[in-house]
Amino acid sequence: MRKTILLIFLAIFEVISAQQNVDKPNIVIIMADDMGFDDVSFRGSNQFLTPNIDALAYSGVILKNLYTPPMCTPSRSALLTGKYPINTGMQHYVIPNDQPWSLPVNETTMAQIFQQNGYYTSIIGKWHLGFSRKAYTPTLRGFDYHFGYLGAYIDYFDHTLYNPNKNFSRGHDFRENLDISKKYTGTYITDLLTAKAVKIIDDHNINEKPLFLLLNHLAPHAANDDKPLQAPPDEIEKFSYIKDPERRTYAAMMSKLDTSVAHIIEALSKKSILNNTIILFYSDNGGPTVGMHATTASNYPLRGQKNSPWEGALRSSAAIWSPKFEKLGTVWKQRIYVADLLPTLAAAAGIYINESIKLDGVNLWSALKYGYEAVEREIVHNIDDIDNYVSYFKGKWKFINGTTEEGIYDSWLGTRPNHDDEIDNRSKDYENLIRNTTVWHNLYEFNTNNGKASNITELRLDAEVKCQNTSAIEVITCNPLISPCLFDIDEDPCEQNNLYEQFKNSKIVLELLERISYFREHAHEPNNKPADPLCDPKYYEYEWTWWQDVQEGNSAVRSTSISYIIFIILLVNYFSIKFLI
Repeated sequence: MRKTILLIFLAIFEVISAQQNVDKPNIVIIMADDMGFDDVSFRGSNQFLTPNIDALAYSGVILKNLYTPPMCTPSRSALLTGKYPINTGMQHYVIPNDQPWSLPVNETTMAQIFQQNGYYTSIIGKWHLGFSRKAYTPTLRGFDYHFGYLGAYIDYFDHTLYNPNKNFSRGHDFRENLDISKKYTGTYITDLLTAKAVKIIDDHNINEKPLFLLLNHLAPHAANDDKPLQAPPDEIEKFSYIKDPERRTYAAMMSKLDTSVAHIIEALSKKSILNNTIILFYSDNGGPTVGMHATTASNYPLRGQKNSPWEGALRSSAAIWSPKFEKLGTVWKQRIYVADLLPTLAAAAGIYINESIKLDGVNLWSALKYGYEAVEREIVHNIDDIDNYVSYFKGKWKFINGTTEEGIYDSWLGTRPNHDDEIDNRSKDYENLIRNTTVWHNLYEFNTNNGKASNITELRLDAEVKCQNTSAIEVITCNPLISPCLFDIDEDPCEQNNLYEQFKNSKIVLELLERISYFREHAHEPNNKPADPLCDPKYYEYEWTWWQDVQEGNSAVRSTSISYIIFIILLVNYFSIKFLI
């Protein structure tokens, strides 16, 4: 009798749990890598169009002020932990493939939180949070499934990483979960990752578990230095009107990324789960126009680029869509930091995050759902005491002191073409182009505010960033290597007019400095470690792998072998002496 009651209770519990899982929204995050702020056309550029990304943006909510850390590793750590990189030791630079460190294993990741709350968690594409030990890799950090690469970047076709400035060999870096996978070599990486994401959506049993899918594209990040910009020739040909061959290839890389977004949303539609799905598209940081891994990316009209303290590094072009939003087809001007996404999406899923985790991110789900913009944000962009710079924001004030790379990224590097012959011909009928995308058709039916969403031109104008008109004011330039800089970002989003001298003795600046001092005092020491020559893929059949584990395993084998040999020698000696006696 008791056994029967217990079985009935368990059956009821399973039904309730299953129903709760069904009610939780599926979450799909599509992350571009090093995409320029102006390289999606919903921001206003007509040099090359991204109609599917634009359709997602106009159908959903354009995040006009999404901020990220300035580089790949710290940005990904902030997303997955909900914390500032300074609080996890991820604040300085990135993890090169030859350095043995990671996102600390005692940090709870977004994947772990969603996995523990009934989600099937998958990551497709880039990891870049450490792999010198197996314990650092995705499937041991909360992801049920990983398909992609562990390091910083790879070739778009052969999936290898090689840096001629480093003392290591070219190595293959592509895995399915923990297993090396070479069967996809030769397949263009954007298409490969997209196809796998589509397959996950197609095959997933939505009645068993809700889906958490993080699609981390390589595009449009540079590949290896020997051929940094890569796209299929037929895709490049579509942009033959762009004179600069590098910019032309970059446009093709963006076009492939745009097509990926269309395929993902089409798969969600065919699966009939759009009615309970949140879709987010954004870039991990601004694009590199010049310098290391330069791609011609444009962050116009913002100042700076990737790996700098300026808006061009920190501000991401982003859009989010959910049928739960009350104001679809709008531009949301609320400032939001990438670490806010963990508590915000958790709230959307009804997930409680234990206070012991001590997030820096803020839950903005209600503000996003209902479209209000009244939450004042404090954002520690970075405090890097190795490169000696600070970039900090509160309210409308941004404080910068010091910079990166001796200031080579400190100017306004992005541009838009001035000639009509370098304009995408499709821009002549832009609105119809957007309305004829499958993304528009799949998402628009959920929009309850059709009048607003149909005004694509108005939304596009609202999504643009317009620099302060400085013709009527005396502009004070800023060189953060000489003295601090202060900007009113509400009035001066392009960081043209330095107000530090005017306000340096004011309560405004004193409070900013006090907060910076507090964060610096409580910061986690940087996790960075020197390069380890034992990482070299030549030792591991030209594969990038968790070399510290392998080396320790080899050491253990050698130690065991030596111990065995010593034992045999002693044994032989023992019997030899006994025989002689």
